Amino acid sequence: MAAAQPATPAPVAGPKPVVVVVATGGTIAGAGASALNSATYQAAKVPVDKLLAGLPELAEVATVRGEQAFQIASESFTNDKLVALGKRVSALVKDPSVDGVVVTHGTDTLEETSFFLNLVVRTDKPIVVVGSMRPGSAMSADGALNLYDAVVLAASPTARGQGVLVAMNDDILSGRDASKRVNIKTSAFSSPWGPLGMIVEGKTYWFRSLAKRHTANSEFDIDRIDALPEVAIVYGSGAMNPSLYEAAAKAGAKAIVHAGTGNGSVANYVVPTLRALRAAGTLVVRSSRVGEGGFVLRNAEQPDDQYDWVVAHDLNPQKAKILTAVALTLPGLTTAELQRIFWTY
Repeated sequence: MAAAQPATPAPVAGPKPVVVVVATGGTIAGAGASALNSATYQAAKVPVDKLLAGLPELAEVATVRGEQAFQIASESFTNDKLVALGKRVSALVKDPSVDGVVVTHGTDTLEETSFFLNLVVRTDKPIVVVGSMRPGSAMSADGALNLYDAVVLAASPTARGQGVLVAMNDDILSGRDASKRVNIKTSAFSSPWGPLGMIVEGKTYWFRSLAKRHTANSEFDIDRIDALPEVAIVYGSGAMNPSLYEAAAKAGAKAIVHAGTGNGSVANYVVPTLRALRAAGTLVVRSSRVGEGGFVLRNAEQPDDQYDWVVAHDLNPQKAKILTAVALTLPGLTTAELQRIFWTY
């Protein structure tokens, strides 16, 4: 009779990943008067410790601790707050004991912050930005699952080197091109090029990777940035008033992002104003106000080479503003360099 084989010992679980949740406020920390208030509520009321205490399931995923960076609605984010947040996230990912970072954020400017972090934080550790479309007090609130998914993503080795990510409504989106496409609905965020993957029942599933330059491979570094130059967006429409561009430059804008119709179109009566501003030293970037997949082709609608203008590639106006501001921190930035940066990032 064969000797009984010894039982295979059960694998010993290693230490859980350490994830730091940096809270900035927003709807995910909001509360309404009743469970029926999904769109009428006060943002930035619930502190991070209370958010985390409401999700005991996180203890099965990672060792999680929270920090309260700000407690604001995200429309009140300023350049100073962006820089301060970037420096704090950079310090955290440099800590060898930290495996990933989650940033809770209001959805109104979540896409700007996620892109900014994607440009300036030099790391391959996961950084995940998350928000919610409904406050935690609302019926069918989405914040708890979004936050859980964000921690799962930040704790996952599969998220390393993927750039800054956005976890919303089960999707894994790139912070580079995720954008808020609709308000009210929980499916508010999407990318014109599709999600990178999904999070389902605490597991990550990947479909693609970001082709553009980011994070650890970026030429930008938040540790060398203390302030962002002023960049203005002027929204294109019929019957434009050219003095809006002049007012932006007079107020101190170093660059103007023209959120044009269609292919970043510029009305014929606006062209002389933008040419004069460029001649006086203000950078001009043509972008598109098109909500889904705006893609501006160089020298297609306007002779950009002749006018010394820049096109925003596929970035929407608000993301073009962020990239231009970050690029302006480089000394002696030329339009040719700025155009290279738009093709690259």
